[in-house]
Amino acid sequence: MTQKADRDQIRRQNRSVVLQALRRQGPQARIDLGRVTQLSPATVTSITSDLIAEGLIAGVDDEAQREREKGARGRPRSLLTLDGTAARVLAVKLSVNTIEMALADYGGRLVGRDVASFDSATVTADGFGEVLIDSLQTFLGGLEGPPPAIIALASQGVVDDSAGTVAWSPAFAVRHVAVVEPVAHAFGVPCLLSNDTNMIAEALHRTDPARYGGTFAVIFIDYGVGMGLFVNNRLFVGETGAAAEIGHANHIPGGSLCRCGRRGCLEAYLGDYALLRHARGLDLQTPPSRLPVGRETIRELIAAARAGEDGALNAFNAGGTALGYAFARVIATLDPRRIVVTGAAADAYPLMETAARAALEEALVADLRGSVEIEAIPWEEDLILRGTVARALHALDTEVFSDTGYGSQKEAQGG
Repeated sequence: MTQKADRDQIRRQNRSVVLQALRRQGPQARIDLGRVTQLSPATVTSITSDLIAEGLIAGVDDEAQREREKGARGRPRSLLTLDGTAARVLAVKLSVNTIEMALADYGGRLVGRDVASFDSATVTADGFGEVLIDSLQTFLGGLEGPPPAIIALASQGVVDDSAGTVAWSPAFAVRHVAVVEPVAHAFGVPCLLSNDTNMIAEALHRTDPARYGGTFAVIFIDYGVGMGLFVNNRLFVGETGAAAEIGHANHIPGGSLCRCGRRGCLEAYLGDYALLRHARGLDLQTPPSRLPVGRETIRELIAAARAGEDGALNAFNAGGTALGYAFARVIATLDPRRIVVTGAAADAYPLMETAARAALEEALVADLRGSVEIEAIPWEEDLILRGTVARALHALDTEVFSDTGYGSQKEAQGG
């Protein structure tokens, strides 16, 4: 039984690898799939035959390809592509006052998106499920085509995916907000919940696994501070989904006041409110709720620092020091090959880098820090939704559309 389970797991994994290659690189011949996936020709042939029979991929009549190969010996290579009509997935991003929604086909192409609003300050833990369901139903009701086969949600803050709740988030004034159970019950499909920074890591890995593969970390610096982790090419979320919440790990005991109510969190030195508080020379115990932060706060601080304003320069210097110590903890614990800094503050990394490198050198011996690559990448707002779509599609590939379950499911639906 164990050997059969192992074979089934390997086959599911190989199916996922083939599907991901087609999703990332577009139509390909079987020989190219073998090269990209490093699977044997026999394995590629067997898997693609099953996927064609299940309606997940299809052949492509590519006239340009035929023209290119005209005159060559043998038959022209036939190309395979994902059948975008096989299923749809719904990705949802929860943030302060905002519900962002994107519907994608099986190839990962967006077929619709919208934004709904709610009041983060007044919504209750019990009432948010109804608000969310109404928003999703309104969005889907305005689109033609079949309903989603799976719904994936990403939220700011600390999520508990084992309970399906947002344990704490700046998006809510209350704690332990249930989202998975009400959504799954309302729509009758699987529902997933993730931290938003994890979805940034997911998006990077799915887009460029050669660069963002193996073990790597993403540190997100914006309204708060979060981290996403890949360990051995797998998203690592821990026992409950709250792994890598580095923003609320202590940086200085009894230090600056954090939005979460505790003192000394890393976020209290790097989040937008923390940088603004430091730049204005305010008491570090000034409650974050009293600080006028908005979408432009970090951009304005960057402009001020580049103009030579001492307060902004000091804020980024202190933030860089905190970031360097965070690098040290991540490197000492995980030995990643890459750390990526992104978020609205990614453009400020040159202003923080000297202090960050100095703190890293002080905190960690050279033998431990020598091999890691640290890079800042420009922030793209869509990274979180793209990663959430990718996670939903991966769940379809490996859990819903498995080689043992999808055929019978499709037959029952008359497909």
